[in-house]
Amino acid sequence: MQRIGVFVCWCGSNIAATVDVNAVSEALSHEPGVVYSINYQYMCSEAGQNLIKDAIREKKLTGVVICSCSPRMHEATFLKAAAAAGLNPYMVEIANIREQCSWIHKDMPTATEKAIILGRAAIAKVQLNTPLTAGESPVTKRALVIGGGIAGIQTALDIAEAGFEVDIVEKQPTIGGKMTQLDKTFPTLDCAACILTPKMVDCAQNENINIYAYSEVAEVKGFVGNFTVKIRKKARYVDETKCTGCGLCTEKCPQKKVPNEFNLGMDTRRAIYIPFAQAVPKIATIDPDYCNMLKNGKCGVCAKVCTAGAINYKQQDEIIEREYGAIVVATGYNPIKLDNFDEYSYSQSNDVVTPLEFERLMNAAGPTNGVLLRPSDGKHPHTIVFVQCVGSRDTSGCGKPYCSKICCMYTAKHAMLTREKYPDTDVYVFYIDVRTPGKSFDEFYRRAVEEYGVHYIKGMVGKVTPRADGKLSVQASDLIANE
Repeated sequence: MQRIGVFVCWCGSNIAATVDVNAVSEALSHEPGVVYSINYQYMCSEAGQNLIKDAIREKKLTGVVICSCSPRMHEATFLKAAAAAGLNPYMVEIANIREQCSWIHKDMPTATEKAIILGRAAIAKVQLNTPLTAGESPVTKRALVIGGGIAGIQTALDIAEAGFEVDIVEKQPTIGGKMTQLDKTFPTLDCAACILTPKMVDCAQNENINIYAYSEVAEVKGFVGNFTVKIRKKARYVDETKCTGCGLCTEKCPQKKVPNEFNLGMDTRRAIYIPFAQAVPKIATIDPDYCNMLKNGKCGVCAKVCTAGAINYKQQDEIIEREYGAIVVATGYNPIKLDNFDEYSYSQSNDVVTPLEFERLMNAAGPTNGVLLRPSDGKHPHTIVFVQCVGSRDTSGCGKPYCSKICCMYTAKHAMLTREKYPDTDVYVFYIDVRTPGKSFDEFYRRAVEEYGVHYIKGMVGKVTPRADGKLSVQASDLIANE
């Protein structure tokens, strides 16, 4: 037969101002199995904890329900008090009548009724609980980081510096992620490569870090502390132990017209390639979708010019099975698809670009070697319009109803870099609200306006239309000027 004690906390006035604590303790005293029910002003205080301990001993309680604040606040406190009185701590349940009740209701009858319901649920839970004993299980002291972008790289470095072995699994041929495609970072305008590249090199040189590039996680089994993971190491058709990264094969390959994903398809690469100059690991990769030798057996130029003998057309995918104690998922992001936003003519004009495409156009390692040129005709643009909030704060269903939190600062950075490099170019930014949620962020935005002369217009762009002369017409509203 269960002997349950119920302890209702006032939490000062946090609970008592909205919940009739006397009514709650009285109602719960009549629940099956409850032999003791009381309320007190501060149950988490030393006096409150002593009240619980004394009741456990005197009433010979087999279970305890505490109606109080969130278990995130004081669950450990109450479990410790129960254990000190000789009760198994796993026979204690918390009914959150503050965050889930008093703080979200205004009238006392409603809040009191809900508090009683939450208390009853906790009592029913205690009746089904079983005393438990904390145990231990061995932990594999090796970590897996899924994703080799800046977040995954920094995570791996932190784990390695703590003295543990860590593996990075990255689906691209090199680690680095999206940050490798950036030119500068806000709000300091530091060079992205200057921040990222040393960390990539540190990963490659750290004896506690193993990089599985051009690989994906195929299967995860087990539990916290003991995971068994299968990693699919995709065939590069290049022997990693032999390749020196000299790049001779990438220069001689006759298949030149492969869309370059690193530059978002704005230029081309060869069928065998190294994504960019600072790639880690700097090993060539053959694209099987475009390699003539792999498709029809006719070519083999890269194998002939490779002095290291690293080319292996018969290489197969390899499954590697490893054990890990912890897994960190740092898989990054993908930009929003613009299929549902054709009012901006992205599919109709090459001169309508995404921010990441604009980033590559401004980057010295980009398709135009850092010279800002219109993709359509290779001429320098003298007017640029940035359309903010595409897909953000969108209640139509095409995008997300919330703010992305990043695009205001991202656009301010692009606008400043454009004006700094090309003072003859007018820059306009259409926005709903300017949001700068970070240290020195608002000052950064003010610099764009006051120092660089960027034109900010509060209003949304309704339509972008390609013109016969090759330029674009942008139709938008100016809410402040009412035009």
